[in-house]
Amino acid sequence: MANTSSRTLRLLSLLQTHRHWPGLELAGRLGVSERTLRRDIDRLRELGYPVSAARGTDGGYQLAPGAVLPPLLLDDEEAVALAVGIGDAAQSGIAGMEEASLRALTKVVRVLPPRLRARVDALRAVTVSASASGPAVAAGVLTAIAQACRDEERLRFGYASRGSAPAEREVEPHRVVATGGRWYLVAYDLLRHDWRSFRLDRLTGPTATGTRFRPRPLPAEDAAAFVRAASGAPAPYTVEALVHAPAARVRQAVGRWGTVEPLAPDSCRLTMTSTSLDWPAQALGNVGAEFEVLGPPEFAAHVQDWGARFLRATGKAKKNPRSEA
Repeated sequence: MANTSSRTLRLLSLLQTHRHWPGLELAGRLGVSERTLRRDIDRLRELGYPVSAARGTDGGYQLAPGAVLPPLLLDDEEAVALAVGIGDAAQSGIAGMEEASLRALTKVVRVLPPRLRARVDALRAVTVSASASGPAVAAGVLTAIAQACRDEERLRFGYASRGSAPAEREVEPHRVVATGGRWYLVAYDLLRHDWRSFRLDRLTGPTATGTRFRPRPLPAEDAAAFVRAASGAPAPYTVEALVHAPAARVRQAVGRWGTVEPLAPDSCRLTMTSTSLDWPAQALGNVGAEFEVLGPPEFAAHVQDWGARFLRATGKAKKNPRSEA
């Protein structure tokens, strides 16, 4: 029975790696007869996996999309790559990706063997990407904190504030926030009886205490706004522009740092979020097409200021008539 179960898992893994498997080749990979392969395919179907079969010289099997997501079976390299990639995705700045990516990372790291967790942490420590440019945080630290937030369980850890010696803290964790290339924990500090944000790269040994708590109301619009207020960072601008260029061309120029909505074959709406107005202005300039600023007013004024400076630099700015008198 154990051999049959492990072979079934192996079969599911193989079906996930290829769009189509010839029956004879698939049986050879499993080391079984084609008759045994058919029984194993039937067993997968009984478990709810939609495996389609085709007869003839080009016959074989393939795993079709089903109503639910089947478990993904990964080898060591795939698991490490997935964990590192999800960690970067959580800091990508893409709306809605942060929390979902963190949940996925928690699930993956939780089942990784210690040797693979060490590889994930090593890769994150030495890899620099545009989406995760700040201090690396060990995947185990990140997921332990995320689980405590999810389970509404008190958390104890060591923390070294700027210019202070490490001290033990006990908190009621609320949310994990990725912003500005860093990870933060927003939590209610039980010793100081107040809300705090903690940088995860300064935090060590997070341990769930087993004590559950009832969530308190956060004194901010959301956890990201609380971190911005605590760090003194300015609120981000949401810049919108109508660009007179095909959506594909605009996506190529701005990459994942903007959302492009096609409006017509030769025009689209570009939305970018940034704490600085310089970057959206530069991104629009990189597109090399006419555009109209839809908002906010601060960005329209910023673009006008840039334009005036560029004109002055070329000596083509209109002179003030009063200065010629």
